[in-house]
Amino acid sequence: MAAEPDKVLIFDTTLRDGEQAPGCSMTRPEKLRVARALAELGVDVIEAGFPAASKGDWESVQAVAREVEGPIIAGLARCNREDIELAARALADAPRRRVHVFLATSAIHRQYKLNMAEEQILRTAVEGVRWARELCEDVEFSPEDASRTELEFLAQVVEAAIEAGASTVNIPDTVGYTVPDEFAELFRYLRKNVRGIERVRLSVHCHDDLGMAVANSLTAVVAGARQVECTINGIGERAGNCSLEEVVMALKTRAAFFNVTTGIQTTRLYPTSRLVSSITAMPVPRNKAVVGENAFAHEAGIHQHGVLKHYSTYEIMRPEDVGLSRSNLILGKHSGRHAFRDRVRALGFELEESELNQVFEEFKALADRKKELFDGDIEALVLRAEGAAVGPWSLEGLETHATTGALASARVRLRHSDGRQIEHTAEGDGPVDAAFKAIEAATGIGVMLRKFEVRAVTEGEDAQGEALVYVEYNQRTYRGSSVSTNIVESSGRAFLEVINRIEQAAAGGRSRDERGAAAQAASTL
Repeated sequence: MAAEPDKVLIFDTTLRDGEQAPGCSMTRPEKLRVARALAELGVDVIEAGFPAASKGDWESVQAVAREVEGPIIAGLARCNREDIELAARALADAPRRRVHVFLATSAIHRQYKLNMAEEQILRTAVEGVRWARELCEDVEFSPEDASRTELEFLAQVVEAAIEAGASTVNIPDTVGYTVPDEFAELFRYLRKNVRGIERVRLSVHCHDDLGMAVANSLTAVVAGARQVECTINGIGERAGNCSLEEVVMALKTRAAFFNVTTGIQTTRLYPTSRLVSSITAMPVPRNKAVVGENAFAHEAGIHQHGVLKHYSTYEIMRPEDVGLSRSNLILGKHSGRHAFRDRVRALGFELEESELNQVFEEFKALADRKKELFDGDIEALVLRAEGAAVGPWSLEGLETHATTGALASARVRLRHSDGRQIEHTAEGDGPVDAAFKAIEAATGIGVMLRKFEVRAVTEGEDAQGEALVYVEYNQRTYRGSSVSTNIVESSGRAFLEVINRIEQAAAGGRSRDERGAAAQAASTL
């Protein structure tokens, strides 16, 4: 008789490690939206942030702890009393909470970052775990850069952390350096040589610098890890983290091999992926495993023939399993509100009545401009309605004029929340540049444009285009995005979203891009 499958906890760090990726900052309302989506997805732990990094981070962690029910809410802290107390206070309102403390252990970090001897590392780790246990029963400890730490010393640190009261021990491949066989040997070594290791849950946290984050995480599961730390779409520092959707579907699709289960509602994977992509303005690559546009697309004739006969010929997962509908061409300008609501739900989105009314009106307006409407069009409308940055400025009108061999011009009409209406005209090298300059002049905020991208988010010659804008202002990075069939309009709205984010930050809504020197000094797992 086969053994009952073990439960692998899914620890999501999209709001902490994921948000640390350049350009992926989130406002507090955006973090709450993602946290609620993660709770609906069924993750076991949400790492809501790094409370000591900034006041804004502390407030975001507190908001998630107060308002999101279901998962354990975790906060990251270095092994010092101030970090730990800040984390504990931010998490105080969560019914289930965890303080996650970390300390680098590798020789490289000991010498060049911490300037600490092995004895100091052991003492600091023990003190950090004990401080955390005084304030929270659930304590996780991570020896940062574990995969490059000498095995004997790593075992000493892990054993000391367990004796001090850690209930979860996480083994991070902080720089994506290890390979599967080597990583499996590391876990086997710890399980053999660390006294008391059977009392804790072993966790794994892998980065993707060599493209092996998912493979290394799955190998760790085989070797005894029963928690996987990951992010939606694999976002994170440098090349990113282990991708939640990939590791979850690997465990589900190859259940007979791994003999473990998760609590993830896999039909929520696709909509959650698209939500995070929209909020962070990080497009999902077309060939991304599990949730990419091409994941279930078949162009080769022999593949199409096989799939028509039976999906399993070329599909090891069903699109419905991850929340992706097989339907593509849908609805039109004569479609009713009921049909529209059903389609929104089929795509995995739940809207309040007021939100549905707003999106339906935008849908009807779009249907008047487009010949064909696709699922992607509705996704874009829903995500734009959910994700638009709230700020004082709104775009009332935009006119542009451009001819070959001459400067383009743009006239914008903006409305401020205080009732002012401002018009301004500017010239630029093309209509988009002119629109940006007109918005700068009208709002009085000048920025340095660092990156500008446009991509089609739907199909057809009249596809909607998404504009992504990244700017620098006062040595901080801001980003904005918008979707429209009119690329110039989309670009202008994305740029105005940037202006609104800047004004939000000035009013106190600080994001990851705006953290101070303390956050920069703190490394990541």
